[in-house]
Amino acid sequence: MNPAELAAYLDSARITGNVATARQDNLRHIQLFLDGNEHLEFGVKTSRAWTWDEVFQLMHDRVGISGDRLHTRGQDTISAHKCVAALDRFATRFGGSVRAGERILFATGHPAGLLPVHAELAAAAVRGGAKAVEVPEGQPFRDGDIRQLFNVLVWHQHGGLVHTHYPEPMRLSLELLASGGDAPPELVVADHGWAGHAASMGIPTLGFADCNDPGLFVSEAEGQLHVAVPLDDNLCPGLYAPMTRYILEKAGLA
Repeated sequence: MNPAELAAYLDSARITGNVATARQDNLRHIQLFLDGNEHLEFGVKTSRAWTWDEVFQLMHDRVGISGDRLHTRGQDTISAHKCVAALDRFATRFGGSVRAGERILFATGHPAGLLPVHAELAAAAVRGGAKAVEVPEGQPFRDGDIRQLFNVLVWHQHGGLVHTHYPEPMRLSLELLASGGDAPPELVVADHGWAGHAASMGIPTLGFADCNDPGLFVSEAEGQLHVAVPLDDNLCPGLYAPMTRYILEKAGLA
């Protein structure tokens, strides 16, 4: 699949284009991120103060939300072309890491949508000669624990996998690795707080983020996160399969 074909597919699946996330949520989440809301700060440690206008412009430039400041409710957008460009950067860095045989940690806070994406990337990485970092399972966290499925870290609670934006699971996982004498991963592939915290710790990180998740795009703009891929991050998992294949083809791992 070439970039133009993928862009058309992403729009048709509403991974990009007219996405489900409401405009009012996008605008409100900018302020919540700036306020340090525990669900939206993602563990991102900024090097300077950001204004609402600066983050809004960043989200327009890097994600493709509408630049009309008078548009406050209803439909908003993600640019398929910006998504594909980010996927190309993602694939280049990911493929290089795999060929170098690096230790890669995979994690997701959206297991109902992105777990299969991370799992397929992890499997391809191992086939290509990289090592998927293993973290001892069962680390307690908020009435649950941290588990690893198909080489992907997730938060488990009450018999199910939990959607989370918290950075603490990544912090706890990195502390657990260190306590066992293991070095930090050489690359992290993640989303939400898993990605934000890793990047803030100086670990090379590739992340996926929605148009109502400004934290990872601010992290990328500050040079912490290496790549933030803009997309609707919680659709039915099968819809992401062409995107995952595209990453692997571009990375030379298909």
